[in-house]
Amino acid sequence: MEANKRLNGTIALITGGVSGIGRATVELFIQEGASVVVADIDEKGGLQLQEKWSGSCIFKRTDVTLEEDVKELMKFVGKKHGRLDCLFNNAGASGAHGNFEEIETSEFFRTMTLVLGSSFMTIKHAIPLMKPQGCGTIINNASVAGLFAGYAGHAYSTAKGGLIQLTKSAATELAQYGIRVNCICPGGIATPLWGRSFDLLDDALDSSTLGVAKALANAQPIQRSGLPIDVAKAALWLASEDSSFVTGQSIVVDGGATVGKSWKEFNKAVKSIAIKSMPKTELIKAVLGIKRGR
Repeated sequence: MEANKRLNGTIALITGGVSGIGRATVELFIQEGASVVVADIDEKGGLQLQEKWSGSCIFKRTDVTLEEDVKELMKFVGKKHGRLDCLFNNAGASGAHGNFEEIETSEFFRTMTLVLGSSFMTIKHAIPLMKPQGCGTIINNASVAGLFAGYAGHAYSTAKGGLIQLTKSAATELAQYGIRVNCICPGGIATPLWGRSFDLLDDALDSSTLGVAKALANAQPIQRSGLPIDVAKAALWLASEDSSFVTGQSIVVDGGATVGKSWKEFNKAVKSIAIKSMPKTELIKAVLGIKRGR
């Protein structure tokens, strides 16, 4: 065990840990010294991950929308490790799509349960493991769609907004027990979630993710797509003692997308407006580089 690893001796539980942001976080945490329990409905992928990281990773098939599954998951963690230092609520899906009148009510609530309700249940049932040890960190994977409208569908955005508020509310109660609660708000991250939202089959997800990465490259001031490792590194910081005085916060990882347009795009727009509004003689001078007043 290397002394300089940031999560040496840490027991972490990551939901939705088989692919995308979850998998990147599982592997980064292990590389930093943690032992990780991966909870997911993808049993094949979970067992492959367990085999790859044998000794540092164990898989437990869990449907986080079912409270009995969540209870069994926490019992499993307690029996296996006797403690829980970090919970990363990452399981989710894009959920119901469409205009308001097109969304099935049942699909709306299904999205709310998966994206928001599951985190409530995992936090609720993780507390008895964390309380006696007097410390712990809980990380919820939210979204910029929970901060601002127009980044995702109605159901997903509403659920993520609720998850951000749940983070703050839980932080106020659990700080007295040494438990910190924060969330991460990713922007455009190239993951299989995009392909799954269009019902693509598993063998098409990798190619769809590459396409998404290209499409997102110019969507924010930092001119590249966000990657799962970008979010994983934020989770690592929140899981480590480096963030010991941080709780109830929403850490935005979006390449500057929510800050505003890039300076290049701003200048382009200003020049376009100036050209359209200039008198013809002034436009000619501007094109020829003739200074005004001459």
